[in-house]
Amino acid sequence: MLKEKDYYKNKSLFITATNTDVGKTYASEKFLRYFAKQGLRVGYFKPCETGVIDLPLDGNKMLKITKELNPDFTAHINDVVPYQFKLPAAPYVSKGNTYIDIEVLKEKKEYLSTLCDVLIIEGAGGLMVPLEKNLFIIDLIKEFQTQAILITPSKLGSINDTLLSIEALKNRNIDYEFYINLYEDKDSFEEVSLPFLEEYFDKLNYLHNI
Repeated sequence: MLKEKDYYKNKSLFITATNTDVGKTYASEKFLRYFAKQGLRVGYFKPCETGVIDLPLDGNKMLKITKELNPDFTAHINDVVPYQFKLPAAPYVSKGNTYIDIEVLKEKKEYLSTLCDVLIIEGAGGLMVPLEKNLFIIDLIKEFQTQAILITPSKLGSINDTLLSIEALKNRNIDYEFYINLYEDKDSFEEVSLPFLEEYFDKLNYLHNI
């Protein structure tokens, strides 16, 4: 459940998910547009993008949207997506001999935060996607000292994926909210997954309602 807009001033939200292709970029756009409508200057940051041929497709698309919503966000694509790799794989694999430096990412985050009121950070894949041997997406959330927005799917298996991801966030004492992206197996979601989710959680949030 989203709070009053003043709560989000000078804060950042890290958009993560239970896995790849669950809707992080879609969610990032939803939150950018939501906060812009609330009168907040929005910003966007994607620490790492793989599958990049010329320009990072997701990062470049989101940067254009962000600049339309907040003309003060004058950052360059290389600031918004500091690590770009060609192979569509986990960053640890696709980076080759490149070292992904957490301090560089922190500096980029701080710089981008000066251009906006609320910074939307988009992760890569799920929580345990590796950037370095001992550096995972979930570690970035902790290092950035930000709240996590966990995007979960509606497909069969979503109960397991959701609970495992929440368990990981709780184990690291990371504040989080989760939103269901009702797009896959949505015709069977109410019968297959919803009964348990409604019983287990006090409230369910849906991404399309943002």
